[in-house]
Amino acid sequence: MQAEQPAVRGAFLLRVSFIAGLGGILYGFDVGIIAAALLFVRNTFALSTHMQEIVVSVVPAGTMMGAIVGGVLSDRLGRRATLLWSGVIFIVGSILAPLSPTVGILIVARSLLGFAIGFTSVTAPVYVSELSPPQSRGTLIGLYQFALTFGIVFANLVGYWFASEESWRLMFAIGALPAAIFLVLVFTVPESPRWLFINKREKEAEQVLLSYTDAHGAQLLLDDIHKATTTGSSRENWRALLSPAARRGLIIAVGFVVLQQLCGINTVIYYGPQIFGLAGIDSNQHAILATLLVSVMNMLATVIALFLVDRIGRKPLLYWGIGGMLGSLLLLAFTFGRHAGVTHATGVIAVVCLVAYITCFAASMGPIAWILVGEVFPLRLRSRGAAAATIGYGISNTLVSLSFLTVIHRIGNALTFGILGFFCVATLLFTYFIIPETKGRELESIST
Repeated sequence: MQAEQPAVRGAFLLRVSFIAGLGGILYGFDVGIIAAALLFVRNTFALSTHMQEIVVSVVPAGTMMGAIVGGVLSDRLGRRATLLWSGVIFIVGSILAPLSPTVGILIVARSLLGFAIGFTSVTAPVYVSELSPPQSRGTLIGLYQFALTFGIVFANLVGYWFASEESWRLMFAIGALPAAIFLVLVFTVPESPRWLFINKREKEAEQVLLSYTDAHGAQLLLDDIHKATTTGSSRENWRALLSPAARRGLIIAVGFVVLQQLCGINTVIYYGPQIFGLAGIDSNQHAILATLLVSVMNMLATVIALFLVDRIGRKPLLYWGIGGMLGSLLLLAFTFGRHAGVTHATGVIAVVCLVAYITCFAASMGPIAWILVGEVFPLRLRSRGAAAATIGYGISNTLVSLSFLTVIHRIGNALTFGILGFFCVATLLFTYFIIPETKGRELESIST
């Protein structure tokens, strides 16, 4: 028998999700802007292939460190306070990057931006999941991923706009504006009622719940939270993630975000213009334009996921999406393998394949990975669990981004994309055997 669902005021939840989603815009902008900026940064500082990889990979490396600190702060200071700190760090990094006199200072600035991304990656999906009712939780958490894709589109638009001037400093500087807006707006949202409850602030938790549901709905949600806190583990240290109550969620969340990176998504985000250059698009502006097309499809396809994830479920979307990614990568590998040199045809096929690849990713793995991270952990360990997933994401993202250009130059285009296809097969198997269907389930029941 399905549990009674509380009535909620959608306008409040959309406002909160939008503000949390601004963190996703900052995330998307700061990972996306490097695709265009790197084409000119490498000339300014005469960067080798390895140094280019370092400039790119310091963001996911910073994300990993930010996740460790952010997970602790989110539990101790609260979800809202952690988001406020992330806004401050975003602003500092966004100002420092365009002022960098050396590549070393630029690396420090981008490390700070990665650190802020770690804060928001840990906190924003958890924050939204703890405010959302079961019937719309997937869509509301998925708005964070949509915001991320919008940030990438915005970054590529900025990159294309300034490409003719080769002004990578202005490209980076634009990021300070959404960072400032995010910081101001976070002051207008409440703390998570679940965090308030487990920190013995029950009256405040009830007031937050009453701001977007009626008295009966608030009582239903309070009863669920009370049940979760009385039957779950009271331990809040990192070792508790290995307890029986959290171990399965840890495997699901960390395993899935690692596979997400091994399937190659951020190689397209970070190195899109260079991939198109390898395929025969020899103009920087045209390569950035092709990358912009890919990012637009990324954003539009995320809307499909938001519409379907609470209707048909997580797993059906994953089967279709990952299968499409696999087909696109295999066709791309076949094309590179068949054509030894670059031609107009390989450029066209590369654009088509990468648009199909990103569309399938955005309609499935992209939002669902972070939806699962917000769903599969017990309440007391939710921030630590999200931090563990973000650490796994950061490690795998760093390794992939730090090695992609080197690997593609050593073993060739065809074999590189074939290896990414192999990881898509592994992800399909992981989805079938490991990932549960969480559509419509009470948040507190998923981890039991």
